[in-house]
Amino acid sequence: MSDNLIYAMEVTLNGLMAGVLYALVALGFVLIYKASGIFNFAQGVMALFAAMTLVGIEKGQVPFSHLINAVLGTEVHHFGWHLHSFLAIAFTVVVMIGLAWAVQQVIFKHLVGQEPIILFMATIGLAYFLEGVADLMWGSEIKNLDICLTSNLCMPQGINEAIDQTTYEWFGYGFFIDNLDITATIVAMVLVAALVAFSQYTKQGRAMRAVADDHQAALSVGISLNFIWVLVWSVAGFVALVAGIMWGAKSGVQFSLSLIALKALPVLMLGGFTSIPGAIVGGLIIGVGEKLFEFAIGPMVGGATENWFAYVLALLFLVFRPQGLFGEKIIERV
Repeated sequence: MSDNLIYAMEVTLNGLMAGVLYALVALGFVLIYKASGIFNFAQGVMALFAAMTLVGIEKGQVPFSHLINAVLGTEVHHFGWHLHSFLAIAFTVVVMIGLAWAVQQVIFKHLVGQEPIILFMATIGLAYFLEGVADLMWGSEIKNLDICLTSNLCMPQGINEAIDQTTYEWFGYGFFIDNLDITATIVAMVLVAALVAFSQYTKQGRAMRAVADDHQAALSVGISLNFIWVLVWSVAGFVALVAGIMWGAKSGVQFSLSLIALKALPVLMLGGFTSIPGAIVGGLIIGVGEKLFEFAIGPMVGGATENWFAYVLALLFLVFRPQGLFGEKIIERV
């Protein structure tokens, strides 16, 4: 087997793992859009806010410490304790559920029936508000995210030695794979499967689908729109937390983390804004496509094709199939 073919297989495998992470970010958009018709521009900032909150809780940082010290003249920064990763994640989930409730009650409860552009502008305002609050709460410096899922803290010593290896030999050939990508892929696949099962087989999941299909019909059979929307924002917040953990562990928890939402846009355009399977397939296509395109075409055009390949592909889909691979084709008669 030629070296180029082996390298292409390695690139494809890494692209699949990156695609799962893209799909994970896109799922947050799909969940909210399906249930409420809102394109949540703040999804990327929610991932940033969740990751910063997780780091702050885990390391025992005092929220708003800079503001408190400036007003009261104190020098308080930490509580003096360090939480285990699982406890910190549990507390962060509670914070994200509280955020979902607040967003629904304070903002979108009063915008029911408004035009989609108004709802979209509200999410833009929410994004900048959350970014400012995150800065005030936890500070703007780059934070190192070291938790149980992305390190060897929870593994027995024998497993640690196996996980520390970054070269895997399959069928007699060595593949260089980032261990964090493997962990993130497994976690993302489990989460995606859980979301699909929740949507298909639970009472709340069926209620979410009913609300997505027809709000008025859902109300007529006794489904509470307020509860469903809080539930949807809570699930989207949990998805944002997982995405923030994985991407934050790769590149550090910093404000550029909010830009991962931009990478999810081509995924949505390929898969469709209303399809969970579409988000998965779109993420895989983008992940593998940009890696293989960089491998095959990148050297001919000077490289850095991963920065724009996904958007060019999305543009082609908008021209020839604007509803995406799995989206619903909407025809309005006038």
